[in-house]
Amino acid sequence: MKDIDLRGIIPAIVTPMTNEGELDLRALRRYVQWLAEQGPVALAVNVDTGEGPHLTADEKRQTLETVAEAVAGTCKVVGGVAGPSTAQGVANARAALAAGADALLVFPISAFLGQPLNPEVPYRYHAAIAEAVDLPLILFQLQPALGGVLYTTETLHKLITIPSVAAIKEASFDAMRFLQVKAALESASRKITFLTGNDNFICESFILGAEGALLGFSTLGTREQVMMLDAVRRGDITEARELGSRLQPLADVIFAPPVTDYRARTKEALKMLEVLENTTVRPPLLPIPESELETIRCALHSAGLLLSAVNK
Repeated sequence: MKDIDLRGIIPAIVTPMTNEGELDLRALRRYVQWLAEQGPVALAVNVDTGEGPHLTADEKRQTLETVAEAVAGTCKVVGGVAGPSTAQGVANARAALAAGADALLVFPISAFLGQPLNPEVPYRYHAAIAEAVDLPLILFQLQPALGGVLYTTETLHKLITIPSVAAIKEASFDAMRFLQVKAALESASRKITFLTGNDNFICESFILGAEGALLGFSTLGTREQVMMLDAVRRGDITEARELGSRLQPLADVIFAPPVTDYRARTKEALKMLEVLENTTVRPPLLPIPESELETIRCALHSAGLLLSAVNK
């Protein structure tokens, strides 16, 4: 398995669609090339931000192939993989490998729900995927309210024994849980990359020890988040906090209740930045009401991103 450095910003991309709700591959190419120029280490494809659960297997293949071709090695491509069964998870992982993924973000599945969780259940699921594909795996801890699971230290330590597990996306949206996972990683048998998935405290995640981010919000203000992480690495916390104070209010607008509307809000923001032409989301997702558009526009302006779009 090839080594991969995931210590950086990994935007979870949206999936551009036509007004009729079909894939818009031309718009996808333009959009991901715009993103890749801003310095991310990878792009995450076919995940929740990209409406992955609502895409067919063939659409996921086309999306991955298009992104891999468009970025042409300038950054890595992370493919989202889910079950619901082990066999389906393995099949989806193989399909992502064939389509050009450099690494896989392995989503928690319904079999992981309910407490207490037997560590053998997620271990055997991830181990089967690891055996089937020679790709680095990113674990995904997600808050239960969004259909995820919070792993115990015992479970994390067991998962980390799988040699191809290279990183974890921690998305509990809880700073205390974030620090507990950090402590669990520090006591594990080997080191893996610690990525924040917490769109609600991005700058603070870096200051608290995240080595990078895999975020839906990172498809907006990507360059600024790259700069923010770099500032933390240099010990310039003042600069990092200044960038964070600019960007976090926009993230809070994008992820305002109902949080499931963040995909539609993100597409509207990208349209305002003149990156996308259409903002179609696939049912059962709904477009946002027009009353929200001015709120998004003001937040983009306050973050300094609309000015950047004019000058791009």
